[in-house]
Amino acid sequence: MSLSAGVRARKLSAVALVTAGVLWGTGGLAGSLLASKGNLHPLSVAAYRLLLGGLCMVLLLGVTGRLRGLPRTAAAGRRLFAAGALLAVFQAGYFASVLLTSVSVATMATIGSVPVFVAIGGALSGRGGPDRNTVLSIGFALLGLVLLSWSPEDGDQGRLVAGLALALLCGAGFAAMTLLVGKPVDGLDPLRTSAFGCLIGGFLLLPAALRSGMAIPLRADVLGVALYLGAVPTGLAYAAYFLGLRAARPVLAALSVLLEPLTAAVLAALVLGDELGVVGWCGAALLVVALAVSYRRPGSAADPQM
Repeated sequence: MSLSAGVRARKLSAVALVTAGVLWGTGGLAGSLLASKGNLHPLSVAAYRLLLGGLCMVLLLGVTGRLRGLPRTAAAGRRLFAAGALLAVFQAGYFASVLLTSVSVATMATIGSVPVFVAIGGALSGRGGPDRNTVLSIGFALLGLVLLSWSPEDGDQGRLVAGLALALLCGAGFAAMTLLVGKPVDGLDPLRTSAFGCLIGGFLLLPAALRSGMAIPLRADVLGVALYLGAVPTGLAYAAYFLGLRAARPVLAALSVLLEPLTAAVLAALVLGDELGVVGWCGAALLVVALAVSYRRPGSAADPQM
């Protein structure tokens, strides 16, 4: 019976992580559209994303009666503040990277680097080294990143290097959040962690965002993009990811969200006209291979470590 429950938990985890990856893939495009339509700085876009995402999730908690009984322990406070700070760093750096490079390059570089940082963090924290398939997956992801970084055929190389550096900083922050949230805290389920983590991150970015300017045109298209950015690729996606972390090893969870850059690249090519070139698309294909290899787990399907 517990074996069946474990298999169901793993399947739910996989669905949640895939959902998060696909939804996140729409976030870069939505943020880019909001920045252009509202003439906003990346910090302002990041603040809007976290604040609106947090508000949407708090409203959902209120409607479902789950605001009652919120934990007031020091451990819960530390967890939420840490999650909020890491989300703030991640979102601000990500949209700045988009500004310097492109939606597809920034997204692929950020998410492609996350499994590497998670594996390193897990080894340093004493969780042991990754297995053979995970090492192979990380290798494919790294090679994909190298090809991706060569994909722009022209443009300012200084901007590209700066954008990639910011993307790697984002990847490190997201990896830290993955390792952190993977450890449960009493009373903090995925939705509560997502909701209040996003709000805290948004408030941390708010002073800098206000200095950069947060006024947006009160038009239906602009407000619709802002609401979508907060509700779908932020609120729903982070809640799905934190849910998936409950039954997945952190490094495999990080590999699963390689679906985000693939979704972002396709949308950016179709909607924004971003050109990755042949080499860049080869890098994207290697990210798909990395994801496929990460799901080829040795041993039984009931492996409790998954």
